[in-house]
Amino acid sequence: MKPGAPRTDLREPTRRSALAAIAAAGGMMLTSPFAPHAGKAAAAPEAAFLEIAPGLFLRRGEQAEMDGENHGAIANIGFIVGQTSVAVIDTGATTRQGQALREAVQATGKPISHVIATHVHPDHCFGHGAFAEGFAAGTIANVGHHRLPRALAERGAYYLERLAAIAPEGSEARFIAPSMLVQETMTIDLGNRALRLTAWPAAHTDNDLTIHDLKTDTLWASDLVFNGRIPVLDGSLTGWLAALRALIELAPASLVPGHGEVGPPGPMLQRQRAYLEALASGVREAIAQGLTIDEAVTRLADLGRGDWLLFDGSHGRNIVTAYTELEWE
Repeated sequence: MKPGAPRTDLREPTRRSALAAIAAAGGMMLTSPFAPHAGKAAAAPEAAFLEIAPGLFLRRGEQAEMDGENHGAIANIGFIVGQTSVAVIDTGATTRQGQALREAVQATGKPISHVIATHVHPDHCFGHGAFAEGFAAGTIANVGHHRLPRALAERGAYYLERLAAIAPEGSEARFIAPSMLVQETMTIDLGNRALRLTAWPAAHTDNDLTIHDLKTDTLWASDLVFNGRIPVLDGSLTGWLAALRALIELAPASLVPGHGEVGPPGPMLQRQRAYLEALASGVREAIAQGLTIDEAVTRLADLGRGDWLLFDGSHGRNIVTAYTELEWE
């Protein structure tokens, strides 16, 4: 649409078309990491927390959609140890995963002072129930983006239904909205270990939070960065590109993505930026040519495919989300 053109339809026709296009692409009405069809429930995978930098422990998530085989254990979650306390970063998809994380922290002999949720998606923050007692007692700060409470209120019940469908322990999952909200930036101290928290404008979602461990210069970027697995757009494409430019300028020594291997940030950020830039360019061209959302999904089906994992499960939804944003530029 040309700048200044009237928006008399209030975007509703486009929204209806968008939902139809998502359905045609095999997606969900709410962008999520769930597989379209739940697999047969299997034994819950064991959580292994490895020290990837001094005092920084990570459980690598499986590079897959959430299903009955992996019990939703697909996100990178972990914790950072200071001299006096520990900060947990994301708690997994279920209370059982959160409990495994809590038990791993107990081996350090130090108390948990903060549980930090990086964003709304259930593979990251629906294990918070394992820490509910500490939240209620006020001994653990429940930290998140200032927009996270609203996002959980809007999506939480739906995500719980899906979790219960894919794994036996999914029915025990809980989402607990944060009480310590990050408006822009916040620094917390674990005892000679400062963590800088940043609440980002809409990007991957509208409630992304990153954690910068200043001691090791490690940035826990969570789903602002995907490594190996195709990025999933659930917020703002232009905002995400702006966030990537800022992360490139920050240039931390190491980066923890939301999914995939930890490593130097340069290759991860450049590869993801190339995909998102191609997505923006392709969708803008489709809009300029007057293509509908359905036609754009078909035209751009292989755009930026490369060797991204899980490409077919998310790329179509990315096109739809980008179209509904960029058509109003």
